[in-house]
Amino acid sequence: MSTHNFIRQSSQALAAATTAMLATTTMAHAEGAGGASEGFASLIPLVLIMVIFYFLLIRPQQKRAKEHSNMVSELKRGDKIITGGGIHGTISKVQDNTLTIEISDGVNITIQRDTITSLRV
Repeated sequence: MSTHNFIRQSSQALAAATTAMLATTTMAHAEGAGGASEGFASLIPLVLIMVIFYFLLIRPQQKRAKEHSNMVSELKRGDKIITGGGIHGTISKVQDNTLTIEISDGVNITIQRDTITSLRV
């Protein structure tokens, strides 16, 4: 075998090996990209659950808290109220953070505004 033939065969073998290595590398990158998109796809149910929790639990609770805060800030003398402990009474005196309520004839108690759960009709 001549030197020229040996160099030609060696360069052809080197070219074939390089092509095979590049093809393997390209396939590995393509599989890696697929793995990344599968990782992102696995996050979709988690995000969906978080959105459902927000609209079914968190948002209604915030709405109720805002309504309660507005109701407590608008309390005035003469309103009939129910406390968190179940005490029914009529507001006789309004102060900054406390209310004096009459629960019976001549029986007055002082309570925090935040303990009011609802207005009695």
